[in-house]
Amino acid sequence: MSVEPKLTRFNQSVLSKYQIYNSIFMTLPFDAVTKTGVLLPLFHETCEKGFKQGDNPTTIVETFFKKYQARRNKESQINLLFRFIQYIERQVVLFDAIEDAAFPIVNNMEGVGTLRNLKGTAAAEGNLEELQKYLEEFKVRIVLTAHPTQFYPGSVLGIITNLTKAIKENDLSEINNLFGQLGKTPFFKHQKPTPYDEAKSLIWYLENVFYKTFGSIYNYIQTSIYDDGKRHNEIVNIGFWPGGDRDGNPFVKPDTTLKVAKKLKQSIHKKYYEDLRDLRKKLTFRGVEERIIKLETLFYNYSTNQNGDNEDIMSSKEFIKELLSIRDVITKEHQSLYVSDLNNLINRVHLFGYSFASLDIRQDSRIHHNVFSTVIDSLIATGTSSFPDNYHDLSEAEQIEILSKATDDVSNLDAFDDEMVCNTLKTIAIIKDIQKSNGERGANRYIISNNQTALNVMQLFAMLRMVAFKDELTVDVAPLFETIPDLENAPGVMEQLYTNPEYMAHLRARGSKQHIMLGFSDGTKDGGYLMANWGIYKAKELLTEMSRKYDVTAIFFDGRGGPPARGGGKTHQFYSSLGPTIEDKEVQLTIQGQTISSNFGTLDSAQFNLEQLISSGIKNRIDGAKNKMSDADRAVMTDLAETSYQTYKDFKGHPMFIPYLERMSTLKFYAKTNIGSRPSKRGTSDKLVFSDLRAIPFVGSWSQLKQNVPGFYGVGTALKKYEENGEFDKVEQLYHNSKFFRTLLENSMMSLTKSFFDLTKYMSKDEEFGGFWNIIHEEYLTTKRLLLKLTGYSELMENEPSGRASIQVRESIVLPLLTIQQFALKKLQELEKAGVAADDPDKLIYEKIVTRSLFGNINASRNSA
Repeated sequence: MSVEPKLTRFNQSVLSKYQIYNSIFMTLPFDAVTKTGVLLPLFHETCEKGFKQGDNPTTIVETFFKKYQARRNKESQINLLFRFIQYIERQVVLFDAIEDAAFPIVNNMEGVGTLRNLKGTAAAEGNLEELQKYLEEFKVRIVLTAHPTQFYPGSVLGIITNLTKAIKENDLSEINNLFGQLGKTPFFKHQKPTPYDEAKSLIWYLENVFYKTFGSIYNYIQTSIYDDGKRHNEIVNIGFWPGGDRDGNPFVKPDTTLKVAKKLKQSIHKKYYEDLRDLRKKLTFRGVEERIIKLETLFYNYSTNQNGDNEDIMSSKEFIKELLSIRDVITKEHQSLYVSDLNNLINRVHLFGYSFASLDIRQDSRIHHNVFSTVIDSLIATGTSSFPDNYHDLSEAEQIEILSKATDDVSNLDAFDDEMVCNTLKTIAIIKDIQKSNGERGANRYIISNNQTALNVMQLFAMLRMVAFKDELTVDVAPLFETIPDLENAPGVMEQLYTNPEYMAHLRARGSKQHIMLGFSDGTKDGGYLMANWGIYKAKELLTEMSRKYDVTAIFFDGRGGPPARGGGKTHQFYSSLGPTIEDKEVQLTIQGQTISSNFGTLDSAQFNLEQLISSGIKNRIDGAKNKMSDADRAVMTDLAETSYQTYKDFKGHPMFIPYLERMSTLKFYAKTNIGSRPSKRGTSDKLVFSDLRAIPFVGSWSQLKQNVPGFYGVGTALKKYEENGEFDKVEQLYHNSKFFRTLLENSMMSLTKSFFDLTKYMSKDEEFGGFWNIIHEEYLTTKRLLLKLTGYSELMENEPSGRASIQVRESIVLPLLTIQQFALKKLQELEKAGVAADDPDKLIYEKIVTRSLFGNINASRNSA
């Protein structure tokens, strides 16, 4: 059977359908302004022509009104711009739904990187046993975070799901109804969500996507790769941050964590009840039916009981035992009828237990330090503590020694007046409660962000034991290393811990595994694109070596964002390129915002992307030796990273860097979007301080400007150094030899493809910021030219035509939106210069335009995932 090229499949199943459905969508009257759908294409055309002629956004908007809508007054013009924004937001939704519907057509669901392909290749090469052995110890964990890069409210996500289904079935009348619903459903959130709201919206994916997808992947491995019906390593599991991630989020309280844990347990019970209800219709045999009915009733009561009072009627072990016993009866007495349906449920209980997902707790080391100092002072004050009076004056090594042996009892948690101290200690106690209710997997990892020293780890280690885990510590303590200096110091920090007998005894009890988290987003913000990725790569190598020296398996957990600038991009290619010097027993990564809906939002995309992640780890194991870098290549990679780091540091240190972000970008508008429960910056100062900036608004602001600086800045200068020295062949050699380097550059190309400097070209003439804009533009041109030279491509992303085509359609959809945004920003800059008051009506209107226009642009960027 001949298969059309991927680009042809994209054009037929996505692009053509979008053009047809969009023309229907544009004729629908959603409100009194019936002309919006007619005028938007004219405005789109005006934008395209205008930018080709070198016009600025203000000229383009004014030209449009002069040419087509000369009679409108100013208020009516502003209203039309708001209508355009609403239409464009909904065009993005339409394109999302069409792309989701076409996913299994555009992507080969049995092609390279899928489990079927993996099994076929292994069988053909006689490696099936090796594959089975590898799958017994390999795991993929995706960790859902509430980081706000997804602007759709839950109601809109529901419409996308239904629209995807209707488009798959070509159901025109349903599509028409959903278009109508889409037009009437607000996209804007009037209030910030609470952390519990965020948890609930992500539990939707657990219930509607992951429950089924994880089950079918596990079933396939069990029946087709092992073919023995036995229980095996669960391979895929899920982590969860909403309700547990306290870092910079004052709204996550101990009762939030408990409430989310209860909701997770209730949700998995509901899924088990639904499966039991279906089984009841099939298993109508003597000796079986009444047992299934009993379980069905029990889980119905579990899932509808809001208070969680029925905690211990049946444990998950007892549940599995009963299901296995029922299976025995069916096998022996009823010809194994419907046994595969029963196996599906048994496998899901094995995968999800009573926890559904593992709730991670996360807090900043600086908060821990303050909390811990308060606790120590109160213990010393009792006069009966094991801590000496001069504890705070001791060296770090002496403090670590005392902490490792601390046995003091901190049980009266209400004795502390400070709310942060009280909440931190109560959270530790709650981990123990969740483990009792949801099983140990319910909450068994505590991440320390901004971790800089071994003392940071030992403070938490001691607190966990003193507050709740006196007998046995069933929690993994995971340091998170983010900045370039922290990554460089990480191996030394871990050696200090590995040489501590008490900490080592804890690791041995936890299967000799040490969880280590590495932050791509803050790494890039701190060190630039190449240095962040190379810094993490080198840190992983050294941490692997250090851990193996002490017979510990390092479990790396990557804090990745959606766009390449935050560690996203083609993630599975990244994992298949790591080579043998990096521990690869598990792939763990954060998934957030639009990455959840774009990569895991449907059953098809979730299955495909999970299988790609599983096979990427296996491919790295098989091809590991091929991916090992030579000393010469390493030297070039290090030099490129160093040059780009210096270039990025100089850029960050430019006196116009902060003013440009503050006054020329959308940075300050992120806080007004009501998309996440967490504040948009860490500090409380009114003055913008770089270290307080969160990675998401930082990267997002460059994205809104269509300058995507964090995804390429410094790459061009680093490559240019080799070109000028007549040593470009060394970089070509590295590109040819290293899959890791190729993956980095391909992701950088994606950032360049999504840049559009004509949008902000008007800034080049600005007397204050013109020079700074030109520096960015120059680096963009250099990077683009040299990446094309290095790859031999005639255009960016030439090797990925369907991905490029998707980006082009999305960028085209939001072009009018970005034009409106820049028009409003320019008006605001003029009003600022004129010294207009903060509550000036015009100023408020233009601010509202900027804030509203953020949404559609970010949602359209989902293919940066």
